Amino acid sequence: MVKVVAAYLLAALGGNATPSAEDISKILSSVGIEADSERVATLLKEVDGKDINEIVASGLSKLASVPAGGAAPSAGGASAGAAAAEAPKEEAKKEESEEEDAVSGNAML
Repeated sequence: MVKVVAAYLLAALGGNATPSAEDISKILSSVGIEADSERVATLLKEVDGKDINEIVASGLSKLASVPAGGAAPSAGGASAGAAAAEAPKEEAKKEESEEEDAVSGNAML
């Protein structure tokens, strides 16, 4: 249904105040999508006689109440991430001490 709505909106934004089923089908077929005639008919029935700007405005007000944030990470995930972050630090220290040994000549002994 989202593709049908998107095609309808594209037609409306392109200057066609009342897109037809044929207009929607043309847009969808231009990108290789076959229009579902039932969904197109359902959409056209729902928007019949309504201004597209009013429809979008009412939808935006409904979206404003939808939470947009993600879930907070759990405490267990944070400690696992911290342990993983420490492993490269230890590896880096090990490499530094090997380099220091090589510079001082201890690597040959």
